[in-house]
Amino acid sequence: MKHLLVISYYFPPSGGPGVQRVLKFVKYLREFEVRPVVLTVENGDFPVRDDSLIHEIPDDVKVYRSRIFEPYKLYRKLTGKPDNAPVDVNNIPKPGETRSLAETLAEFVRSNFFIPDARIGWLRYAVSLGEKIIRDEQIDCLYSSSPPYTSALIARALKRHTGLPWIAGFRDPWTGFLSTPTRYGLAKKIDAHLERSVYAECNRLEVAWRGIAKDFQKKYPDIDAAKIIHIENGFDDADIPKIAFPRNDKFTVCYTGSMYGKRSPEHFLAAVKRLVVEGKVDADNIELKFIGRFGSNIMPLFDEPTLKQSIVVKSYMPHSDSVLELLKSDALLLVVDDADGSDEIVPGKVYEYIGTSRPVITLAPEGAIATLIRETNAGTVAYFRSEAEIADAFLNYYNLFIARKPLWDGRSEVIQKYTRREASKKLALLVHDLTPLHINSLSR
Repeated sequence: MKHLLVISYYFPPSGGPGVQRVLKFVKYLREFEVRPVVLTVENGDFPVRDDSLIHEIPDDVKVYRSRIFEPYKLYRKLTGKPDNAPVDVNNIPKPGETRSLAETLAEFVRSNFFIPDARIGWLRYAVSLGEKIIRDEQIDCLYSSSPPYTSALIARALKRHTGLPWIAGFRDPWTGFLSTPTRYGLAKKIDAHLERSVYAECNRLEVAWRGIAKDFQKKYPDIDAAKIIHIENGFDDADIPKIAFPRNDKFTVCYTGSMYGKRSPEHFLAAVKRLVVEGKVDADNIELKFIGRFGSNIMPLFDEPTLKQSIVVKSYMPHSDSVLELLKSDALLLVVDDADGSDEIVPGKVYEYIGTSRPVITLAPEGAIATLIRETNAGTVAYFRSEAEIADAFLNYYNLFIARKPLWDGRSEVIQKYTRREASKKLALLVHDLTPLHINSLSR
Protein backbone atom coordinates (compact mmCIF):
# COMPACT_ATOMS: atom_id res chain seq x y z
CA MET A 1 0.00 0.00 0.00
CA LYS A 2 1.39 3.38 -1.05
CA HIS A 3 0.61 6.54 0.92
CA LEU A 4 -0.39 9.54 -1.22
CA LEU A 5 -0.71 13.09 0.09
CA VAL A 6 -3.54 14.77 -1.83
CA ILE A 7 -3.36 18.57 -1.75
CA SER A 8 -6.60 20.23 -2.78
CA TYR A 9 -8.32 23.48 -1.85
CA TYR A 10 -11.66 22.19 -3.10
CA PHE A 11 -12.77 19.39 -0.82
CA PRO A 12 -15.98 18.85 1.15
CA PRO A 13 -17.73 20.85 2.51
CA SER A 14 -16.88 22.69 -0.71
CA GLY A 15 -19.46 22.03 -3.40
CA GLY A 16 -19.50 22.63 -7.13
CA PRO A 17 -17.72 20.83 -9.97
CA GLY A 18 -14.19 21.56 -8.71
CA VAL A 19 -14.52 19.16 -5.80
CA GLN A 20 -15.74 16.06 -7.64
CA ARG A 21 -12.50 14.92 -9.31
CA VAL A 22 -10.44 14.80 -6.12
CA LEU A 23 -13.29 13.46 -4.00
CA LYS A 24 -13.74 10.49 -6.33
CA PHE A 25 -10.01 9.82 -6.45
CA VAL A 26 -10.03 9.71 -2.65
CA LYS A 27 -13.06 7.43 -2.70
CA TYR A 28 -11.61 4.79 -5.03
CA LEU A 29 -7.80 4.87 -4.70
CA ARG A 30 -7.68 2.32 -1.87
CA GLU A 31 -9.13 -0.29 -4.23
CA PHE A 32 -5.82 -0.04 -6.10
CA GLU A 33 -3.41 -0.18 -3.16
CA VAL A 34 -3.04 3.58 -2.67
CA ARG A 35 -3.98 5.13 0.66
CA PRO A 36 -4.91 8.82 0.24
CA VAL A 37 -4.29 11.39 2.97
CA VAL A 38 -5.87 14.78 2.29
CA LEU A 39 -4.49 18.26 2.98
CA THR A 40 -7.12 20.93 2.49
CA VAL A 41 -8.33 24.18 4.09
CA GLU A 42 -9.99 24.68 7.44
CA ASN A 43 -12.13 27.71 6.64
CA GLY A 44 -12.25 28.02 2.86
CA ASP A 45 -14.26 30.79 1.21
CA PHE A 46 -15.91 28.40 -1.23
CA PRO A 47 -18.17 29.66 -4.05
CA VAL A 48 -20.73 27.17 -2.77
CA ARG A 49 -20.97 24.67 0.10
CA ASP A 50 -22.40 21.17 -0.10
CA ASP A 51 -22.28 19.55 3.33
CA SER A 52 -23.83 16.37 1.93
CA LEU A 53 -20.52 15.58 0.21
CA ILE A 54 -18.80 15.14 3.57
CA HIS A 55 -20.56 11.78 3.84
CA GLU A 56 -18.83 10.60 0.65
CA ILE A 57 -15.39 10.79 2.28
CA PRO A 58 -14.47 7.23 3.31
CA ASP A 59 -14.33 6.85 7.10
CA ASP A 60 -10.75 5.60 7.03
CA VAL A 61 -9.38 8.59 5.07
CA LYS A 62 -7.52 11.12 7.18
CA VAL A 63 -8.29 14.75 6.29
CA TYR A 64 -6.01 17.49 7.60
CA ARG A 65 -7.23 21.08 7.42
CA SER A 66 -4.91 24.07 7.70
CA ARG A 67 -5.54 27.76 8.17
CA ILE A 68 -5.77 30.14 5.22
CA PHE A 69 -5.96 33.87 4.71
CA GLU A 70 -8.89 34.52 2.35
CA PRO A 71 -8.99 37.98 0.67
CA TYR A 72 -12.48 37.75 -0.80
CA LYS A 73 -14.07 39.27 2.29
CA LEU A 74 -12.13 42.43 1.45
CA TYR A 75 -13.19 42.10 -2.19
CA ARG A 76 -16.86 42.00 -1.22
CA LYS A 77 -16.52 45.07 0.98
CA LEU A 78 -14.69 46.95 -1.75
CA THR A 79 -17.33 46.11 -4.37
CA GLY A 80 -20.33 46.45 -2.06
CA LYS A 81 -21.39 42.82 -2.38
CA PRO A 82 -23.12 40.88 0.43
CA ASP A 83 -20.87 38.89 2.77
CA ASN A 84 -22.21 35.59 1.41
CA ALA A 85 -22.14 36.55 -2.28
CA PRO A 86 -20.28 34.01 -4.47
CA VAL A 87 -17.41 35.76 -6.20
CA ASP A 88 -16.74 33.46 -9.14
CA VAL A 89 -20.03 33.81 -11.03
CA ASN A 90 -19.63 37.57 -11.40
CA ASN A 91 -15.90 38.21 -11.65
CA ILE A 92 -15.53 37.09 -15.28
CA PRO A 93 -17.18 39.76 -17.43
CA LYS A 94 -19.00 39.08 -20.67
CA PRO A 95 -17.40 40.81 -23.68
CA GLY A 96 -18.60 44.42 -23.82
CA GLU A 97 -19.91 44.37 -20.26
CA THR A 98 -19.12 47.51 -18.25
CA ARG A 99 -17.84 47.24 -14.68
CA SER A 100 -18.01 49.62 -11.76
CA LEU A 101 -14.94 51.51 -10.60
CA ALA A 102 -14.83 49.37 -7.46
CA GLU A 103 -14.97 46.14 -9.49
CA THR A 104 -12.28 47.40 -11.85
CA LEU A 105 -10.04 48.32 -8.91
CA ALA A 106 -10.67 44.98 -7.22
CA GLU A 107 -9.78 43.13 -10.44
CA PHE A 108 -6.56 45.16 -10.68
CA VAL A 109 -5.62 44.12 -7.15
CA ARG A 110 -6.50 40.48 -7.88
CA SER A 111 -4.43 40.47 -11.07
CA ASN A 112 -1.33 42.19 -9.73
CA PHE A 113 -1.03 41.28 -6.07
CA PHE A 114 -2.54 37.81 -5.67
CA ILE A 115 -0.22 35.64 -7.74
CA PRO A 116 -0.87 32.96 -8.85
CA ASP A 117 -4.36 33.36 -7.36
CA ALA A 118 -6.31 34.62 -4.39
CA ARG A 119 -5.53 31.44 -2.39
CA ILE A 120 -1.84 32.33 -2.01
CA GLY A 121 -2.61 33.03 1.66
CA TRP A 122 -2.82 29.25 2.12
CA LEU A 123 0.79 28.56 1.11
CA ARG A 124 2.76 28.95 4.32
CA TYR A 125 0.15 27.29 6.52
CA ALA A 126 -0.24 24.30 4.19
CA VAL A 127 3.50 23.75 3.73
CA SER A 128 4.04 23.71 7.48
CA LEU A 129 1.25 21.21 8.08
CA GLY A 130 2.23 19.21 4.98
CA GLU A 131 5.71 18.56 6.33
CA LYS A 132 4.21 17.18 9.53
CA ILE A 133 1.79 14.96 7.60
CA ILE A 134 4.62 13.56 5.50
CA ARG A 135 6.50 12.54 8.64
CA ASP A 136 3.52 11.20 10.58
CA GLU A 137 1.78 9.38 7.73
CA GLN A 138 4.89 8.01 5.99
CA ILE A 139 3.91 9.60 2.69
CA ASP A 140 5.39 8.05 -0.47
CA CYS A 141 4.11 10.46 -3.12
CA LEU A 142 2.49 13.89 -3.56
CA TYR A 143 -0.55 14.84 -5.66
CA SER A 144 -1.79 18.43 -6.11
CA SER A 145 -5.04 19.49 -7.75
CA SER A 146 -5.22 22.85 -9.52
CA PRO A 147 -6.81 25.33 -9.80
CA PRO A 148 -6.21 27.05 -7.50
CA TYR A 149 -2.60 27.05 -8.64
CA THR A 150 -1.46 27.72 -5.10
CA SER A 151 -2.01 23.98 -4.53
CA ALA A 152 0.81 23.29 -6.98
CA LEU A 153 3.11 25.75 -5.20
CA ILE A 154 2.45 23.93 -1.92
CA ALA A 155 3.38 20.61 -3.51
CA ARG A 156 6.43 22.17 -5.15
CA ALA A 157 7.69 23.38 -1.76
CA LEU A 158 7.07 19.97 -0.18
CA LYS A 159 8.88 18.19 -3.01
CA ARG A 160 11.84 20.54 -2.63
CA HIS A 161 11.95 19.85 1.11
CA THR A 162 11.49 16.08 0.98
CA GLY A 163 12.49 14.88 -2.48
CA LEU A 164 9.22 12.91 -2.78
CA PRO A 165 7.85 12.26 -6.27
CA TRP A 166 5.10 14.69 -7.23
CA ILE A 167 2.13 14.42 -9.60
CA ALA A 168 0.85 17.91 -10.48
CA GLY A 169 -2.81 17.56 -11.40
CA PHE A 170 -4.58 20.20 -13.50
CA ARG A 171 -8.30 20.49 -14.16
CA ASP A 172 -7.70 23.67 -16.22
CA PRO A 173 -4.68 25.36 -17.83
CA TRP A 174 -2.82 28.07 -15.91
CA THR A 175 -1.79 31.39 -17.50
CA GLY A 176 -4.00 32.84 -20.20
CA PHE A 177 -7.00 30.62 -19.48
CA LEU A 178 -10.47 32.15 -19.82
CA SER A 179 -11.10 32.11 -16.05
CA THR A 180 -7.70 33.46 -14.98
CA PRO A 181 -7.06 37.19 -14.66
CA THR A 182 -5.28 39.13 -17.37
CA ARG A 183 -1.88 40.22 -16.07
CA TYR A 184 0.68 42.68 -17.38
CA GLY A 185 4.30 43.59 -16.79
CA LEU A 186 5.98 42.18 -13.69
CA ALA A 187 2.86 40.35 -12.49
CA LYS A 188 2.63 38.49 -15.79
CA LYS A 189 6.31 37.51 -15.64
CA ILE A 190 6.03 36.24 -12.06
CA ASP A 191 2.96 34.16 -12.90
CA ALA A 192 4.66 32.62 -15.94
CA HIS A 193 7.79 31.91 -13.89
CA LEU A 194 5.71 30.04 -11.29
CA GLU A 195 3.90 28.10 -14.01
CA ARG A 196 7.16 27.08 -15.69
CA SER A 197 8.75 26.00 -12.41
CA VAL A 198 5.80 23.77 -11.55
CA TYR A 199 5.82 22.12 -14.97
CA ALA A 200 9.57 21.67 -14.85
CA GLU A 201 9.85 20.32 -11.30
CA CYS A 202 6.88 17.93 -11.11
CA ASN A 203 7.55 14.28 -11.94
CA ARG A 204 4.30 13.92 -13.84
CA LEU A 205 1.83 16.47 -15.18
CA GLU A 206 -1.63 14.92 -14.93
CA VAL A 207 -4.33 16.65 -16.99
CA ALA A 208 -8.11 16.26 -17.04
CA TRP A 209 -8.46 17.08 -20.75
CA ARG A 210 -6.02 17.06 -23.66
CA GLY A 211 -6.23 20.79 -24.31
CA ILE A 212 -4.28 21.38 -21.08
CA ALA A 213 -1.43 19.27 -22.47
CA LYS A 214 -1.49 21.18 -25.76
CA ASP A 215 -1.40 24.48 -23.88
CA PHE A 216 1.60 23.27 -21.88
CA GLN A 217 3.50 22.08 -24.94
CA LYS A 218 2.82 25.31 -26.81
CA LYS A 219 4.11 27.49 -23.97
CA TYR A 220 7.08 25.38 -22.92
CA PRO A 221 8.31 23.20 -25.81
CA ASP A 222 11.67 22.81 -24.08
CA ILE A 223 10.16 20.88 -21.14
CA ASP A 224 9.84 17.13 -21.69
CA ALA A 225 6.27 16.44 -22.82
CA ALA A 226 6.69 12.76 -21.96
CA LYS A 227 5.81 13.60 -18.37
CA ILE A 228 2.23 14.50 -19.38
CA ILE A 229 -0.47 11.97 -18.43
CA HIS A 230 -4.09 12.38 -19.50
CA ILE A 231 -6.67 11.02 -17.04
CA GLU A 232 -10.21 11.80 -18.13
CA ASN A 233 -12.95 12.91 -15.80
CA GLY A 234 -15.81 10.47 -15.45
CA PHE A 235 -19.06 9.64 -13.75
CA ASP A 236 -19.61 7.65 -10.60
CA ASP A 237 -22.09 4.79 -10.99
CA ALA A 238 -22.84 5.05 -7.28
CA ASP A 239 -24.11 8.63 -7.77
CA ILE A 240 -26.75 7.58 -10.30
CA PRO A 241 -29.58 5.66 -8.61
CA LYS A 242 -31.44 3.04 -10.61
CA ILE A 243 -34.87 4.62 -10.31
CA ALA A 244 -37.68 4.49 -12.87
CA PHE A 245 -39.41 7.87 -12.93
CA PRO A 246 -42.90 8.35 -14.40
CA ARG A 247 -43.15 9.95 -17.83
CA ASN A 248 -43.16 13.74 -17.75
CA ASP A 249 -46.27 15.61 -18.82
CA LYS A 250 -44.01 18.12 -20.56
CA PHE A 251 -40.84 17.70 -22.60
CA THR A 252 -38.28 18.57 -19.92
CA VAL A 253 -34.75 19.77 -20.65
CA CYS A 254 -32.38 20.32 -17.73
CA TYR A 255 -29.16 22.30 -17.26
CA THR A 256 -27.12 22.01 -14.06
CA GLY A 257 -24.04 24.00 -13.08
CA SER A 258 -22.93 27.60 -13.34
CA MET A 259 -23.44 30.17 -16.06
CA TYR A 260 -21.56 33.44 -16.20
CA GLY A 261 -19.29 35.47 -18.41
CA LYS A 262 -18.88 33.72 -21.76
CA ARG A 263 -21.12 30.75 -20.93
CA SER A 264 -24.69 31.74 -21.77
CA PRO A 265 -28.04 30.13 -22.75
CA GLU A 266 -28.82 33.07 -25.03
CA HIS A 267 -28.65 31.18 -28.34
CA PHE A 268 -30.49 28.16 -26.90
CA LEU A 269 -33.36 30.27 -25.63
CA ALA A 270 -33.53 32.20 -28.91
CA ALA A 271 -33.74 28.93 -30.85
CA VAL A 272 -36.53 27.53 -28.67
CA LYS A 273 -38.37 30.86 -28.87
CA ARG A 274 -38.21 30.66 -32.68
CA LEU A 275 -39.75 27.18 -32.61
CA VAL A 276 -42.57 28.40 -30.37
CA VAL A 277 -43.25 31.47 -32.52
CA GLU A 278 -43.28 29.31 -35.67
CA GLY A 279 -45.78 26.95 -34.06
CA LYS A 280 -43.47 23.93 -34.18
CA VAL A 281 -43.29 23.68 -30.38
CA ASP A 282 -46.05 24.34 -27.86
CA ALA A 283 -44.73 26.38 -24.93
CA ASP A 284 -47.29 24.65 -22.70
CA ASN A 285 -45.65 21.31 -23.49
CA ILE A 286 -42.05 22.14 -22.53
CA GLU A 287 -40.17 22.81 -19.32
CA LEU A 288 -36.65 24.26 -19.35
CA LYS A 289 -34.92 23.74 -16.00
CA PHE A 290 -31.82 25.73 -15.06
CA ILE A 291 -30.26 24.61 -11.79
CA GLY A 292 -27.17 26.20 -10.27
CA ARG A 293 -25.54 29.60 -9.97
CA PHE A 294 -26.04 32.28 -12.58
CA GLY A 295 -24.26 35.58 -13.13
CA SER A 296 -25.97 38.96 -13.23
CA ASN A 297 -25.75 38.97 -17.04
CA ILE A 298 -27.63 35.65 -17.26
CA MET A 299 -30.66 36.12 -15.02
CA PRO A 300 -32.48 38.64 -17.29
CA LEU A 301 -32.46 36.05 -20.11
CA PHE A 302 -34.81 33.85 -18.10
CA ASP A 303 -37.48 36.56 -18.16
CA GLU A 304 -37.99 36.39 -21.93
CA PRO A 305 -41.81 36.77 -22.30
CA THR A 306 -42.39 33.99 -24.86
CA LEU A 307 -40.64 31.34 -22.75
CA LYS A 308 -41.02 32.66 -19.22
CA GLN A 309 -43.89 30.29 -18.43
CA SER A 310 -41.73 27.35 -19.51
CA ILE A 311 -38.54 28.26 -17.59
CA VAL A 312 -37.82 27.00 -14.09
CA VAL A 313 -34.75 28.41 -12.30
CA LYS A 314 -33.47 26.76 -9.13
CA SER A 315 -30.45 27.72 -7.07
CA TYR A 316 -27.54 25.39 -6.34
CA MET A 317 -28.63 22.20 -4.61
CA PRO A 318 -26.74 19.24 -3.09
CA HIS A 319 -25.06 17.11 -5.72
CA SER A 320 -27.28 14.07 -5.14
CA ASP A 321 -30.38 16.21 -5.62
CA SER A 322 -29.06 17.71 -8.86
CA VAL A 323 -28.45 14.20 -10.21
CA LEU A 324 -32.07 13.32 -9.48
CA GLU A 325 -33.13 16.42 -11.43
CA LEU A 326 -31.13 15.13 -14.39
CA LEU A 327 -32.76 11.71 -14.14
CA LYS A 328 -36.22 13.26 -14.02
CA SER A 329 -35.57 15.06 -17.31
CA ASP A 330 -36.04 13.92 -20.90
CA ALA A 331 -32.94 15.63 -22.31
CA LEU A 332 -30.01 17.59 -20.90
CA LEU A 333 -28.49 20.87 -21.99
CA LEU A 334 -24.73 21.38 -22.20
CA VAL A 335 -23.41 24.87 -23.01
CA VAL A 336 -19.71 25.44 -23.75
CA ASP A 337 -18.07 28.82 -23.17
CA ASP A 338 -18.12 31.06 -26.24
CA ALA A 339 -14.40 31.79 -26.07
CA ASP A 340 -11.14 31.02 -27.83
CA GLY A 341 -9.86 27.60 -26.86
CA SER A 342 -13.24 26.28 -25.71
CA ASP A 343 -13.03 23.55 -28.36
CA GLU A 344 -10.52 21.76 -26.11
CA ILE A 345 -12.43 22.06 -22.80
CA VAL A 346 -14.10 18.93 -21.42
CA PRO A 347 -15.63 19.65 -17.98
CA GLY A 348 -16.42 16.81 -15.62
CA LYS A 349 -20.14 17.52 -15.92
CA VAL A 350 -20.13 16.12 -19.47
CA TYR A 351 -19.37 12.63 -18.19
CA GLU A 352 -22.03 12.79 -15.50
CA TYR A 353 -24.56 13.85 -18.12
CA ILE A 354 -23.59 10.87 -20.27
CA GLY A 355 -23.83 8.53 -17.29
CA THR A 356 -27.52 9.37 -16.74
CA SER A 357 -28.57 7.84 -20.08
CA ARG A 358 -30.35 11.02 -21.09
CA PRO A 359 -29.61 12.58 -24.52
CA VAL A 360 -27.45 15.68 -24.36
CA ILE A 361 -28.26 18.74 -26.46
CA THR A 362 -24.67 19.89 -26.81
CA LEU A 363 -23.95 23.51 -27.73
CA ALA A 364 -20.26 23.42 -28.64
CA PRO A 365 -17.73 24.08 -31.38
CA GLU A 366 -16.08 21.20 -33.20
CA GLY A 367 -13.54 19.77 -30.78
CA ALA A 368 -13.11 17.51 -27.79
CA ILE A 369 -16.67 17.58 -26.43
CA ALA A 370 -18.21 17.09 -29.87
CA THR A 371 -15.92 14.09 -30.41
CA LEU A 372 -16.90 12.57 -27.04
CA ILE A 373 -20.63 12.99 -27.63
CA ARG A 374 -20.37 11.36 -31.05
CA GLU A 375 -18.11 8.56 -29.78
CA THR A 376 -20.66 7.64 -27.12
CA ASN A 377 -23.70 8.57 -29.27
CA ALA A 378 -24.92 10.35 -26.14
CA GLY A 379 -26.72 13.23 -27.83
CA THR A 380 -26.68 15.80 -30.60
CA VAL A 381 -24.01 18.43 -31.22
CA ALA A 382 -25.10 21.85 -32.46
CA TYR A 383 -22.67 24.67 -33.14
CA PHE A 384 -23.03 26.96 -30.13
CA ARG A 385 -23.66 30.10 -32.20
CA SER A 386 -26.06 28.51 -34.71
CA GLU A 387 -29.65 28.98 -33.60
CA ALA A 388 -30.79 26.93 -36.61
CA GLU A 389 -28.74 23.88 -35.57
CA ILE A 390 -29.83 24.25 -31.96
CA ALA A 391 -33.47 24.48 -33.02
CA ASP A 392 -33.14 21.31 -35.14
CA ALA A 393 -31.64 19.37 -32.23
CA PHE A 394 -34.32 20.54 -29.79
CA LEU A 395 -37.16 19.87 -32.23
CA ASN A 396 -35.94 16.34 -32.96
CA TYR A 397 -36.07 15.32 -29.30
CA TYR A 398 -39.32 17.23 -28.74
CA ASN A 399 -41.02 15.35 -31.59
CA LEU A 400 -39.75 12.00 -30.30
CA PHE A 401 -41.15 12.84 -26.88
CA ILE A 402 -44.53 13.84 -28.29
CA ALA A 403 -44.61 10.62 -30.34
CA ARG A 404 -43.70 8.65 -27.18
CA LYS A 405 -40.61 7.20 -28.84
CA PRO A 406 -37.26 6.51 -27.09
CA LEU A 407 -34.89 9.48 -26.93
CA TRP A 408 -31.76 7.67 -25.70
CA ASP A 409 -29.53 5.72 -28.06
CA GLY A 410 -26.16 5.84 -26.31
CA ARG A 411 -23.37 3.26 -26.69
CA SER A 412 -23.22 1.74 -23.21
CA GLU A 413 -20.06 -0.29 -23.89
CA VAL A 414 -18.17 2.91 -24.77
CA ILE A 415 -19.68 4.96 -21.96
CA GLN A 416 -18.51 2.46 -19.34
CA LYS A 417 -14.89 3.43 -20.09
CA TYR A 418 -15.51 6.81 -18.51
CA THR A 419 -16.09 6.04 -14.83
CA ARG A 420 -14.46 7.59 -11.78
CA ARG A 421 -13.22 4.15 -10.73
CA GLU A 422 -11.31 3.73 -14.00
CA ALA A 423 -9.83 7.22 -13.64
CA SER A 424 -8.74 6.40 -10.08
CA LYS A 425 -7.07 3.20 -11.30
CA LYS A 426 -5.03 5.23 -13.77
CA LEU A 427 -3.87 7.60 -11.03
CA ALA A 428 -3.02 4.66 -8.77
CA LEU A 429 -0.91 3.08 -11.50
CA LEU A 430 0.92 6.39 -11.84
CA VAL A 431 1.63 6.49 -8.10
CA HIS A 432 3.01 2.95 -8.16
CA ASP A 433 5.09 3.77 -11.22
CA LEU A 434 6.75 6.65 -9.37
CA THR A 435 7.46 4.67 -6.21
CA PRO A 436 9.34 1.37 -5.66
CA LEU A 437 7.74 -2.08 -5.54
CA HIS A 438 5.01 -1.97 -8.18
CA ILE A 439 1.77 -3.79 -7.43
CA ASN A 440 1.38 -6.37 -10.19
CA SER A 441 -2.34 -6.89 -9.47
CA LEU A 442 -3.07 -3.40 -10.79
CA SER A 443 -2.25 -4.49 -14.31
CA ARG A 444 -4.99 -7.11 -14.38
